[in-house]
Amino acid sequence: MTTARRQLIDVDSTPYYHVIHRCVRRAYLCGEDQSTGRSYEHRRGWIIERAKRLASAFCIDICAYAIMSNHYHLVLKIDVETHQSLSPQDIVSRWLHVFSGNVVAKQFLNGDVLTDSEQLLLDIDIEKWHERLGSISWFMSSLNQYISHKANQEDDCKGAFWDGRFKSQALIGEQALLACMMYVDLNPIRAGVAHSLQCSDYTSIQQRIEELDKPDLPKPQSHDSSPTLPLKPLLAFSGHVKDSQLVGIPFYLADYIELIEWTGRAIRHDKTGFIASSQPSLLTELNISPDAWITSSKEFNRQYSGICGRWSAMCAMKQKYGGKWSRGKAQSEALHPIQG
Repeated sequence: MTTARRQLIDVDSTPYYHVIHRCVRRAYLCGEDQSTGRSYEHRRGWIIERAKRLASAFCIDICAYAIMSNHYHLVLKIDVETHQSLSPQDIVSRWLHVFSGNVVAKQFLNGDVLTDSEQLLLDIDIEKWHERLGSISWFMSSLNQYISHKANQEDDCKGAFWDGRFKSQALIGEQALLACMMYVDLNPIRAGVAHSLQCSDYTSIQQRIEELDKPDLPKPQSHDSSPTLPLKPLLAFSGHVKDSQLVGIPFYLADYIELIEWTGRAIRHDKTGFIASSQPSLLTELNISPDAWITSSKEFNRQYSGICGRWSAMCAMKQKYGGKWSRGKAQSEALHPIQG
C-alpha cells in the first residue's frame, strides 16, 4: 500500500529530503537516444534552472542534484525559519513568481485598496499559499509540470511524461544527509558515464568545484519565462553545527570534497577496490567505518525506503503515523554505530 506523502515528509522529524523522479516514456528525459541518435541533453539544463528558480520562490533549498538520462535526484532542505517569518506581502510576491492570473493579489502588491470581500478571499488564498510555499510536494509538482509541458511540446505528443508520483526519503541526522548527498553526487561515476568529479556533468558537485575554481564567472543568462526571479544558489556548507538550528549543510566543503574524491576512487570501474590508505576526516569524525561507507555510496537508494537515519529515529518517525516497520535496520546500524 502506498504511504501518504504527509507521512513521508515531516519537518518535525527532519527538514532534509531526497527526492527522485523517473521518466515514463522510452524517449529519454535527457541524454541521447542511441536508437534514433536524437539528443535530449538540453533538457538537463531545463531541470536545473527551473529547480533553482522555484527554490527562490519556495522556502526550499537545494543541497545536491544529479540529472541522469531518464531520472533525476534532488536533496532538498525545507527552510522552516524563513517559511515561518514570511509576511503576507512576501507570500503573495513569491507565489506570483510561479503562478500568475490572480488579479486581486496583484492589486494587493500594487497597494490598491481592496473591498472587504476581496480582502477576505485574499486572506484565504494567502493562508493556502503560505502552506504550499513550504511544501516539497508543491515544489515537485511545479517542477515536473513545467518540464513535462516543455517536453511534450518538443516531442509533439500528449500524455504522461513522469512515472507516477516522485519518491521521497526523509534524511534524519548528519550521517544520513552526508550519505545521501554523496550517493547523488556520485551517480554519473557509479553509472560509468563519468570518470571524475569534474566530468560529472549536471551534478551539484561539478557546480561546486567549478565555483571554487572560477568564483567570479558571470552567471549564465536565463531562458525561463520569469526573468525577474533570480536563480537561487545551492545551499552553502556551514561547517559543523551542534544542538542548534542548522543554517546550511552541517559540514565543511573541503571535508566533503576530500571524502567524495576518496569515495569516487573506490567505486570507479577502472579502479575497483582501490582505497587510499588514510580515510577522510569526516568518516573519523562521524565514526563511520570505511566498508559501511563504500557500501552506502553504492547502494544507498536500495538500502532504505522512505526514511534514512539512526534506527531509533527511523522507528520514531514511522510510529508517529501508525507504521510498524522500516527497511534498512542493518544498514542504519552500520552507518550509525552505537557510541561506547
